[in-house]
Amino acid sequence: MWYFPLQKTCRRFGLFLIAAVCWVIPEHGQAPLVVLTPCAVEAGSPELIRVDAPATAQLDGEWMGHTLQFFRATDGRGWFALAGVDVEAPVGASTLHITEKLGDGDARDLSRTVEIHEAHYRTEALSVAPQFVAPPPSAVAEIEAEVALKDRVFGASAAEPLWSGDFRAPVTAAPTDSFGTRRTFNGKLASVHKGMDFRARMGTPVHAANSGVVVLARKLYFEGNCVAIDHGLGLYTISMHLSRIDVHEGERVTKGQLVGLSGATGRVTGPHLHWAVRWQNAYLDPAKMLRLNLSQAH
Repeated sequence: MWYFPLQKTCRRFGLFLIAAVCWVIPEHGQAPLVVLTPCAVEAGSPELIRVDAPATAQLDGEWMGHTLQFFRATDGRGWFALAGVDVEAPVGASTLHITEKLGDGDARDLSRTVEIHEAHYRTEALSVAPQFVAPPPSAVAEIEAEVALKDRVFGASAAEPLWSGDFRAPVTAAPTDSFGTRRTFNGKLASVHKGMDFRARMGTPVHAANSGVVVLARKLYFEGNCVAIDHGLGLYTISMHLSRIDVHEGERVTKGQLVGLSGATGRVTGPHLHWAVRWQNAYLDPAKMLRLNLSQAH
């Protein structure tokens, strides 16, 4: 199940602004080959990885159990891979594995150590209808079927980027400092909130944050009316608790297109939009995703 029960901002925003780009410098003083943006990597950070390698090279990569999929920028400015650190990932040193294979059979190891820093989150107590804390037996089969559906949906992302440029906020409403908050529902710890909540009134238009393909557009037990968009290479955005869905599964959408209206369906305390960013099986900080400069990789 991937409905998650929410992050601090000022210190983290400052950290991002101070160290936005990290040049991973190889040994012996050569020119930098690997660039991470942002440089300060925290739990929940989306990361854009750039590798300076010839167009004829083949790049393979792996980071924290995730396979990296590299693509070439359309203007030939290098190779890129989108990655991220799950909000619940362990802190400390990690190894970013990258291998550059050349046409003559030679290979270079560009692997580097990347430090994952701790991100501090709040704890919040909420009250919801009892059936959303302890679902009745009649709902168990429905919930289990939805788990299998979501596993299938998120296991088949497009093999190339479907997004274009930077991501935009899905609504014109104020976001809350909610990502990463450890939530209790009716006195029971329900895990970490892995999305951003927007204070969207009932019926607020919800838009696609970037181009992609709708892979889920239906009502679910916890999420309520839900729309998930595949942006390619394992990247998804998910809008929950909608009062109305205006797209269908399999539909290709453009950045800014209307996908539905905000509401209060599913496990909620009132009308709002829960918006999540998922890369492979990691949930990333939506606020950081909105600040990530993807135009360089277009």
